[in-house]
Amino acid sequence: MAEKKVTWLELFYDLIYVAAVATTTHVLLQVEAKHIPIEYLFKYVLMFIPVWWSWVGQTLFINRFGQDILNQRIYMIVQMVFVLIMTSSLSSNFDLYYYAFLIGYIGLRSLTAIQYLVVQKKETGDRKLVAHYLGTRFWIGILISASSIFFDSWFRYILLYLGIFVDILVPIFGRKYLIKMPTNLAHLLERFASLTLILFGELIVSTLSVLQPHRGDWNSILFSVTSFILILSMWWQYFDNVEKKVNKSIGTVGHAIIYGHLFILMSLSMIAASIKLIFLNDISYFFGLTYIYGSAFLYFIATTLTFHQYRYEQHKYKKYHFFLLTGLLAILVAFSLIVTVPNLVLVGELALFFMIYAKVTTM
Repeated sequence: MAEKKVTWLELFYDLIYVAAVATTTHVLLQVEAKHIPIEYLFKYVLMFIPVWWSWVGQTLFINRFGQDILNQRIYMIVQMVFVLIMTSSLSSNFDLYYYAFLIGYIGLRSLTAIQYLVVQKKETGDRKLVAHYLGTRFWIGILISASSIFFDSWFRYILLYLGIFVDILVPIFGRKYLIKMPTNLAHLLERFASLTLILFGELIVSTLSVLQPHRGDWNSILFSVTSFILILSMWWQYFDNVEKKVNKSIGTVGHAIIYGHLFILMSLSMIAASIKLIFLNDISYFFGLTYIYGSAFLYFIATTLTFHQYRYEQHKYKKYHFFLLTGLLAILVAFSLIVTVPNLVLVGELALFFMIYAKVTTM
């Protein structure tokens, strides 16, 4: 498969989305009575999914049909405007900004669908078939979501997310068409790794922004260092696997990478929020323990399953690797449930787990 390089415009496009992701993560900091109400966790997921999917939609178009030419640049620049509109509407009080969100999301998805219809006129064979399938089928979900504008009750949310759900399922149901024109796996991994790297950067910035150690405050200093070791271990495990353990020449539709990263990216945001809240003592010990370990387990499972089928045969995990790591995480959770440990130790336990996870999966 021909080499496909990530363009500077694609990287700039990512930066706009990072602002959207950071805005959704703020919902995870809404604390009441020493815990985050389930309502806000649910709202976070509902806001994150359309942000993630609109980024994925354009990324997959570029992966298969993208060229660094003027008209495609214009499409992406206009999309950035819609991203900004959508980002400005992301709030825990979603009702007040519903129409702005809808305009942003529908604008993004419509432009992506239009690009498929435009390129299919110039393509032939399987490339034309794939472009036509995606360019026509995506309109089903778009129109369902757009119809929510005619309602002002809870029913509009049903229509909005029904449309998004249908949109997300289009590539899965169209696998028999898409396999005829596989993704450029090297480019796809680079795109998702690029977004993940920026989120790691945001994780460091957002985490350390509240960890402002004063002179002689060794607890804050040690907490900052331990948090950084945790983040560094996660970074090491992710990027060493992407760079060295994955066979980028495989012809695939890339569904595991595409959908697996939804949970990778969400768990990164959740870990960042949990570290902040634990440091500030804004949440109870039990909720903090459940929150940070639950987020870490989600990240562990997501990264394990996302890359497994693409790894070189000699680098694939064995079953005992999975059970060893799962058992270690369970032991750490059990210990912290039996013994109330300081916040520093809680983060240190996770740092230890991810150092071992990195060692086991990159050796």
